[in-house]
Amino acid sequence: MISTTDFRNNMKIEYEGDLYVIVEFQHVNPGNLRSFTRTKLKSLKTGQVIEKTFRTGEKFEIPDVEEKQMQFLYKSGNEYYFMDTETYEQLSLTGEQIGDSINFLKENIIITILFHNNIPIGITLPIFVEMKVIKTEPGYRGDTATGASKPATIESGAVVYVPLFVSEGEIIKIDTRTGEYVERVK
Repeated sequence: MISTTDFRNNMKIEYEGDLYVIVEFQHVNPGNLRSFTRTKLKSLKTGQVIEKTFRTGEKFEIPDVEEKQMQFLYKSGNEYYFMDTETYEQLSLTGEQIGDSINFLKENIIITILFHNNIPIGITLPIFVEMKVIKTEPGYRGDTATGASKPATIESGAVVYVPLFVSEGEIIKIDTRTGEYVERVK
């Protein structure tokens, strides 16, 4: 059990039967009134962020959560296969379990899978991934003054907006948190 006085950013807690990670917290002591802790909690299952206020000293369960480094092997239908980098055991997840992270999965990429009671509940991609541009319209000389962008289909099938100078066959770096283009890779 942990108390509100033990709260730290990125700490995982169990609250009302759901798993949350503490995004932000603030201990408040309003003069002669009882102190409390104001928090922002992000659900590990749904990704929804909620704001909650707790009395100081309130107790919470520490969830049985484990993170494992796994390598993405391949996709077959709607099943995605991963291998534990330490034990070489394989695991398959459906597209629904992976969520929007599908857009940036590439063979042999190392990701982190979060397990609760030995059941996978979510994946975390590296902050940046490098992907090849498969299809995009050509950019025209002189169009770069406006800072405009164009859609580009990357090797995973996702569409990312890139600057006009990016052409097909180039490797680009993408921020997986926002899905935005960062730079060309040489």
